[in-house]
Amino acid sequence: MLRLIVRYGLIGGLIVGVPLYAMTLPSTHPGGAWGYVAGYLTMLIGLSTIFIAIKKHRDTDLGGVIRFWPALGLGLGISFVAGIIYMLAWEAVLGFTHFDFAATYAQNMIDAAQAKGLGGAQLAKVVAQAQEFKTEYANPFIRLPETFMEIFPVGVLISLVSAALLRNARFFAVPRAG
Repeated sequence: MLRLIVRYGLIGGLIVGVPLYAMTLPSTHPGGAWGYVAGYLTMLIGLSTIFIAIKKHRDTDLGGVIRFWPALGLGLGISFVAGIIYMLAWEAVLGFTHFDFAATYAQNMIDAAQAKGLGGAQLAKVVAQAQEFKTEYANPFIRLPETFMEIFPVGVLISLVSAALLRNARFFAVPRAG
């Protein structure tokens, strides 16, 4: 099962990490709302390897039957490996482009507050929060887990759904000869 976790986790992580790297490398600014949509859509596509791995394990290795908890464990393992790959891809983007994501994000926070018409003490509070974000994001012990937590909950959700569906031996069953 460890081989399945590593294999499908690497595949899923690369499906998510390579486009992240490729889309961010040429530009040094976040993609806005469309960037988030593209990012999470890529995560869903990449983490579909969870469903594929659980089904393959059920049909090939376990004779067409898998219980919920082992299926969930397989999915969570794949999610963990894919999350590590995603985290490393983001760090590569930051390292190679020297992209100051924290400064850009902080400025976007301030601009959004100003667009809402905030001023005075309210705007000063947003500016302080933006500065705090920049300081925290510079710390890899904060940045790395934050990056990991962008993808891992998506993997947990896909793992739960896949385990619940595939524990039913009739769901996408492989026809048996004979």
